[in-house]
Amino acid sequence: MNKKITKRVLDESNYILTTSKTIREVAKNFKVSKSTVHKDLSERLQELDNNLYTKVSKILKYHLDIRHIRGGESTRNKFLEKNAN
Repeated sequence: MNKKITKRVLDESNYILTTSKTIREVAKNFKVSKSTVHKDLSERLQELDNNLYTKVSKILKYHLDIRHIRGGESTRNKFLEKNAN
């Protein structure tokens, strides 16, 4: 694997561990696509560091488990804001 990609994967994984941000927020911070971050954290990281992969995958699973709640809150806030005006 390219050194640049390896560094990015490790940087992304350390960032998500310290901040617990979503893939979308990580992608925005590192100026790459969500698909790239997903591939980095789900495939490439496992090849590089399995222990780190396990920690990151727990955070990603948590985000998957609560995404329906976040989506509902976002929609609710959107309509509350729309009705307030």
